Amino acid sequence: MSTSLRICLAQINATVGALAANTDQMIAAIAANSQDDLIVFPEFALCGYPPEDLLMRADFHRRINQQLERIKAATRTTAAAVSYPFYEDGNYFSVLSVFHNGKEVAHYRKQRLPNYAVFDELRYFKPGDSATVFELKGTKLGLLICEDLWHPEPAAQARAAGAEILVAVNASPFEEYKYEQRLQVLRARCVENQIPLVYVNLVGGQDELVFDGNSLVMDATGSVSAHLPHCQTAYQSVEFSGHTPHAYELPAAVENEASIYQALVLALRDYVEKNGFRSVLLGLSGGIDSALTLALAVDAIGADRVRAVMMPYHYTAEMSVSDAEEQAKWLGCQFDIVPIAPMVESFLTTLNPLFADTPKDTTEENLQARCRGVLLMALSNKYGSLLLTTGNKSELAVGYCTLYGDMCGGFAPIKDLPKSLVYRLSTYRNTLSPAIPERVITRAPSAELAPDQKDEDSLPPYDTLDEIIDGYAERDLSVADLVALGYDRQTVKDVIRLIERNEYKRKQGAPGPKVTRRNFNKDRRYPITNQYVGALMQD
Repeated sequence: MSTSLRICLAQINATVGALAANTDQMIAAIAANSQDDLIVFPEFALCGYPPEDLLMRADFHRRINQQLERIKAATRTTAAAVSYPFYEDGNYFSVLSVFHNGKEVAHYRKQRLPNYAVFDELRYFKPGDSATVFELKGTKLGLLICEDLWHPEPAAQARAAGAEILVAVNASPFEEYKYEQRLQVLRARCVENQIPLVYVNLVGGQDELVFDGNSLVMDATGSVSAHLPHCQTAYQSVEFSGHTPHAYELPAAVENEASIYQALVLALRDYVEKNGFRSVLLGLSGGIDSALTLALAVDAIGADRVRAVMMPYHYTAEMSVSDAEEQAKWLGCQFDIVPIAPMVESFLTTLNPLFADTPKDTTEENLQARCRGVLLMALSNKYGSLLLTTGNKSELAVGYCTLYGDMCGGFAPIKDLPKSLVYRLSTYRNTLSPAIPERVITRAPSAELAPDQKDEDSLPPYDTLDEIIDGYAERDLSVADLVALGYDRQTVKDVIRLIERNEYKRKQGAPGPKVTRRNFNKDRRYPITNQYVGALMQD
């Protein structure tokens, strides 16, 4: 057995469908790390994850095979572990191959196919049923793919087949507190089998998912020997003496708010860059949601590519205008003030004959939001800028937002942030540098669509609201369950009615990155036409 084996963890950012560009990135990494014995790329690094129904296209698989030939040719001295979808005899498999000296020397088929939460792999793939172990410089390495690690059997099977080191490739999405759970699972596999693990995870944003990297190496006791950064492309070569990885300096732990903020920045940056947008714009109201969205946008792509537009009406407080202007000045982005009174009054004049003998209600309030939406969409069209919508999860849950108004936009960076988390992230961002005026964080939240309006005029306090939303929408608790936790029965019923009534709005909303355990879209799929809520109200 060789006394030394060098493995490079290649934590790369792959783009779905960019087969040639992803391959170029891998070939460049192979060349740059030619001193290593093996370079390991994340799950589906060749095609990006998740490719979804691209997998059903025959031409997609033909082009994948063309790129695989390029990768094979690049593996003259360094072996490469590459994951990709594989078609054979009418079936699709999720595969991890090892190429060396221009040949495939190992071929593993993923055994555990996730089909829960954001995953739909049973829609596409047939599971494998056996371990794959190959030898490199006298050391036997067992191959695994992502979900395989979350079950004891595939790792044990590889160990029984003779594996001395486990190599696992992953596309494990970020969510709050997921990292700690992931560490527990990886440590369990190492300890159960008394075997070290090389874990390589994808990094980057893909529509509503964001992959956080955090690739690592564990020794046979489950201790972390090497660790790659959170939400950054990175490479690290790790040397093994026998089956024991050398210990390397580990990066500082990333605290919860910092990890979420960095994930949102990455998700926004990749959505902009991978979809070819030159710039972004947003409505800056002087409130905390748009303030946090602006900070994220500037951090993601730079102030010179961000435009903020304040659109005051009669009910907009002067402090809102001044706070918005101050924030834009702090962050250095373009800032415009466009009063909407002429637009609103014109619409009202036109509608007055049709609204005769009806009292004012939310219709007139929503008209203000829709005028703002028209202005922002016009600027988006004219300048080719991506319009960011600024609604949070609490608002989307209960429908405290206006279709074709403040919901206008192509991407929603904070749509999975409960309001209480919006406050925490805003406070965190100000620890890095001045970004959000303190008054924006401390003042009572208001849509400013009516005189002296406050959000709590229509909603429970956000701390309470967020906890009820978490219980009902993320943990599937019943009315009785929530009342038993101490929440007022009528308040619980009112919130649930609002959640169920507004599914049609959420279905029409812009995509945005998932950061909680269960978001409104890929995770939670509810029918719009749905009368089950009536039964819930009997609890």
